[in-house]
Amino acid sequence: MPNRTLLRVDDHARDVAGYTYVYPVVSRRAGGVSVGINLNPNNACNWRCVYCQVPDLTRGGPPSIDLAQLEHELDAMLHALVHGDFMQTRVPEGARRLNDIAFSGNGEPTMSPDFPDALATVEAVLRQHALLGRIKVVLITNGSQLYRERVQAALPAMRAMNGEVWFKLDRAPADGFSVVNQVQLNREAVARHLALCAARCPTWLQTCMFMQDGQLPDEATLQAYLDFIGEQRARGVTLQGVLLYGLARPSMQPEAPQLASAPSEWMQALAERITALGLPVRLSA
Repeated sequence: MPNRTLLRVDDHARDVAGYTYVYPVVSRRAGGVSVGINLNPNNACNWRCVYCQVPDLTRGGPPSIDLAQLEHELDAMLHALVHGDFMQTRVPEGARRLNDIAFSGNGEPTMSPDFPDALATVEAVLRQHALLGRIKVVLITNGSQLYRERVQAALPAMRAMNGEVWFKLDRAPADGFSVVNQVQLNREAVARHLALCAARCPTWLQTCMFMQDGQLPDEATLQAYLDFIGEQRARGVTLQGVLLYGLARPSMQPEAPQLASAPSEWMQALAERITALGLPVRLSA
């Protein structure tokens, strides 16, 4: 790892460690170092969120994963973090804490047929480093693949590894085209996938709010979002809370010039409205 520059919350470059699948970041939502697992090194995703920071993003799925290489990279990264000087030389003071292993990367991780095997690989490496159960294992997902049995079956294994899911819900899903996520959505399918997820592994909603074309989301948009959350709770869906965040890194999508951060006061007010529904909120404005 020849690069010796400090990691930054506004730069989550996937090649910072020189690896294909493994990359360390300082995560403002995690509050420390998060070791990312990138199962989409081809920059392909089935969604195209307008705020996405992945360059040259394309539609599609990931290539086959070299599980032996993934194991080697994660082993080397954890050794550098736990036994080497990586924390002292690459991580800013105040963030020198290993928080989690996160399946995130440059596309939807559950699109990979190798996701369950990659999860088992992570479990084995954590066990070798005596970290299993001591740090989180996080799946950051748009939830679109929760209809697949292999994805559903992997979630209890995540739960047993001190795992949790961050399920993307940027706006209330409605039948039709989502401008924010640039994909066709079905409201009931999203609700069904969320319920399947939450029943198998502790699940947080993750919501990105921002200004577009100089305008904040209007009251109807916000109320629809809050109503959707309330409906899921009324159905008995158990949620851990909401990870509410704004724009921390520049979008690499064509819509980037149209986007701007929402005022912190506006974000705080929305957080309070979510809290009033009975859900904890972790705010990263």
